[in-house]
Amino acid sequence: MVVFPKAKINIGLRIMEKRPDGYHNIETFFYPVDLADALEFVVRKDNRRSDSLKVTGLMKESDPENNLVMKAVKIMRQSFDFPGIRIHLHKSIPVGAGLGGGSSDAAGMLKALNRYFGFGLNSEELRSFAGLVGSDAPFFIDSTPSFAEGVGNILSEFPLDLSRYRIVILYPGTNISTAEAYAGCVPCPTGLSLRQLLKLPVHEWRGRVVNDFELNIFRSYPGVGRLKVALYEAGALYASMSGSGSAVYGIFDGEPELPGELENYRLTTAVPE
Repeated sequence: MVVFPKAKINIGLRIMEKRPDGYHNIETFFYPVDLADALEFVVRKDNRRSDSLKVTGLMKESDPENNLVMKAVKIMRQSFDFPGIRIHLHKSIPVGAGLGGGSSDAAGMLKALNRYFGFGLNSEELRSFAGLVGSDAPFFIDSTPSFAEGVGNILSEFPLDLSRYRIVILYPGTNISTAEAYAGCVPCPTGLSLRQLLKLPVHEWRGRVVNDFELNIFRSYPGVGRLKVALYEAGALYASMSGSGSAVYGIFDGEPELPGELENYRLTTAVPE
């Protein structure tokens, strides 16, 4: 079975407060984009219950014990009995880019196992399993545009139609861990709520719909900040870092024409559905 787990971008990200458990409550908007990994598995022919993982593409080496795909398989094995599988993951979504690739792969694995072996789990049940993998993994069970709260796991529908726009995603090749991004951030729950701001026209988001990670990340990695500035110079209505970085995206009204130096960083131009 082959599935194609999609990436996401964060439109706005407010760090609201640090929780007693050490995590942070946030507000953000998850929007799926058509950049995807390829995830395939086949059942072992030797009837063994052990699983294996091969990773190619943008992440050619991976420790299976720390890979979220393998974590998803182990979580399913705690509730269901199924044969051992051989997994091939081809990465097109870069790691440490704030695009949710690892969580999307894990959610894709959960859905594929459920479908192939007929476990009969519905979306709500799959989201519960996904929540054991990572805070944003539940979003990728349905991959529909969603407002996210809590640690990113409390999802609700939010009417935001970007179908008339084009979204350019740039990747500077920098791997930024979520822990590193949070280390330099101070919660700042002030001003209008993100829900209110997202109701504004896209061209009014600049300077209002903010990602609270940017200040610290741009200070540590100025090249990431320069890409955001360059997207505005290229005509973006709105530009932002996605999640904890390092990917940066721009929303354009029509097909964008990027200068040559930006083309070197382009991952994709997404066409919202």
